[in-house]
Amino acid sequence: MDQNKTQATSTPLSGDGGIVIINYGAGNIQSIMFAIERLGFKAVLSNNPEEIKAADKVIFPGVGEASSAMKMLLESGLDSLIPTLKQPVLGICLGMQLMCNASEEGNTKGLGIFDVDVIKFTTKVKVPQMGWNQIYNLKSPLFDGIAENEYMYLVHSFYAPICAGVIATTNYQVEYASALQKDNFYGTQFHPEKSGDVGEKILQNFLKLNN
Repeated sequence: MDQNKTQATSTPLSGDGGIVIINYGAGNIQSIMFAIERLGFKAVLSNNPEEIKAADKVIFPGVGEASSAMKMLLESGLDSLIPTLKQPVLGICLGMQLMCNASEEGNTKGLGIFDVDVIKFTTKVKVPQMGWNQIYNLKSPLFDGIAENEYMYLVHSFYAPICAGVIATTNYQVEYASALQKDNFYGTQFHPEKSGDVGEKILQNFLKLNN
C-alpha cells in the first residue's frame, strides 16, 4: 500500500469524499484514525492535493515543533492548499497553531487562517502543560451536547491568546483559546482523540458539520 495513503475501515460519510487526514509527517495520526474507526467512519491518510480538496471533512493533525512542521508543509505545497479548502477542516494541537498567523516557536510564520499569534507560556508555570484541563465558554456546534468545564487532554508549551475566533477557553496561568473557529476552519488545542468519550463526541460533532 502507498505509504502516503492508509485507510481505516467502516462507514463513509454521506458525500463521496469521506474523511481525509492530512499526511505531512508531523501528526498524531494513529490515535486519530483509531478514534474515527470507533465512531464507525472511514478515513484516508493522504498528502494528495486532489484527494484533500475532494474530501467531505479534513483533519489537520500536529505533534512536534512548529518550524519543522511548517517546513514540511512548505516542501509539500500543502501550505498554500490548506487555507483554500471549503469543507470543514479541523486542526488539532500543533495543527491549530499552524493555522494561526505566526508562532513564537521557531519564529514560525503560520497559515494565517486564525488572526492571532501563538506565544509561549511564561516561566511561572510548568511547561509543557501536560494532562487534563477544563474547557468552558463553549460557543460552537462543535460542542453540541458537551457540558461546560469538561476535562480535555492537552500537551503544549505554546498557546493562542483569547481572540475574536475563540470558541472554547482554558485557564493555565492565563485564559487562552483552547478552540478556534473561522468560517469552515476549526481548531482545538486539546486532543479530542485522546480525551475519552467527551473528545469522541467532539469529533463526532465535527463529522456532522454541514458548512
